[in-house]
Amino acid sequence: MQDAVKVLIVEDEPHALAGLAELISGWGYRTETARDGIEGWEKALAWDPAIVVTDFKMPRLDGIGLLTRLAEEGSGVSPNIAVVLLTAQGSIQVAVDAMKLGAYDFLQKPVDATRLRTILANATRQRETAIELEVARRRLRESGVLGAMVGNSRPMREIFTLIEQIAPSNVSVLITGESGTGKELVARTLHELSPRKPRPFVAVNCAAIPETLIESEIFGHEKGAFTGAVERRAGCFELASGGTLLLDELGEMPIGTQAKLLRVLEERKLRRLGARTEQDVDVRVLAATNRDPLQAVSEGHLRSDLYYRLNVFHIHMPPLREHMDDLPSMAEAMVQEMNQKHNRRVSGLGPSILSRMMSYDWPGNARELRNTIERAVILCPDGAPLDAGHLPPAFGKAQAAAAQLMDASIVPVRVGTTVDEAERMLILRTLESTGQNKTRAAEILGVSLKTLHNKLKEYSQSPEDQPA
Repeated sequence: MQDAVKVLIVEDEPHALAGLAELISGWGYRTETARDGIEGWEKALAWDPAIVVTDFKMPRLDGIGLLTRLAEEGSGVSPNIAVVLLTAQGSIQVAVDAMKLGAYDFLQKPVDATRLRTILANATRQRETAIELEVARRRLRESGVLGAMVGNSRPMREIFTLIEQIAPSNVSVLITGESGTGKELVARTLHELSPRKPRPFVAVNCAAIPETLIESEIFGHEKGAFTGAVERRAGCFELASGGTLLLDELGEMPIGTQAKLLRVLEERKLRRLGARTEQDVDVRVLAATNRDPLQAVSEGHLRSDLYYRLNVFHIHMPPLREHMDDLPSMAEAMVQEMNQKHNRRVSGLGPSILSRMMSYDWPGNARELRNTIERAVILCPDGAPLDAGHLPPAFGKAQAAAAQLMDASIVPVRVGTTVDEAERMLILRTLESTGQNKTRAAEILGVSLKTLHNKLKEYSQSPEDQPA
């Protein structure tokens, strides 16, 4: 309610102070007064006002000094406090500087009462909205939801807490985890909870871009920069200007491109291919990889200086099999998502399908779960719950077959077999055991997806081309 809102008025001129207090009190606000910035600071700590109306020029501590103290993290006052600065005529630059430091608004003297009343009303509404959002976010956290992420297990709660702590900043974050664990979802959540939310979120998969084109994709190019460059093209950094750029599968980026990326991160400037001048960069960079980054560094796939530059914070997404307690809530959320996407009215998960799901180890992680739920929702009649009959016919069979083939999965290598042939046999047998899932096979073999594709391309050109 408006009559419960506290307004602290800080003014060194006694008549102006008394007049402002009488005026603002008459509008139903609770008021307290202070005669300079130091007294205002002390009263703000003790009284916890919602709004501070302060003069700029005062003895001991001026309005900018008071604003700076109030805005400091850990200052002891409410983070949602609104500061309105009163300035003399001709002090527009002061007002602009105050806004940059976090002032809610400014007002020139002599004070326009109508304008002041509007500012106070708007500040009150903004504070109430901020408090409501924080309450809603706390309720979501308690129910195991953060943005589009769902999970109530201890690992997921720890991840939620870390995301909330670092999202408002501009620091780089390295996100690791197996394929399908939700690394891009983490990046999107970091973006959605940051001040950069209104600006673009751009994700680029470094493993999906040919080496000859990756620099152009990331940094952009000028017309004529290389054969085929028929026009100027903006790169991902420019497309994400003011927002967030996710570099997925960072370990697949060529070493030379990594060096150029490091320079952009350190100097906050980039030069398009073929350009003569540099341009400023305002982008938050996040990186993701399904490989162990330290192993990638030791193997020479990832520059150590780039790794340390990006690894300011590290978020590791656990595989679904390590937090199966979250599966029911994740699956229910996905059912609702697919209901909306496909205009269906499936009522939820039946016990038979949930039992089957809980006994499966989900090698494809949350991505596999989402695809399974989407298929089931499409097949299920409206109003009915999902049951085991809506699962794919081969659901779980690959896992059972893999268990039966533990001994059969040993690759026999005769004495005299060449190293290249032994490698070929190992790769093709691993692919066979994963049902031709190349991503999973690459993880088992400990190689990158790009390396696996290159090997298979070599085998397809040899006389004994493809696996049986």
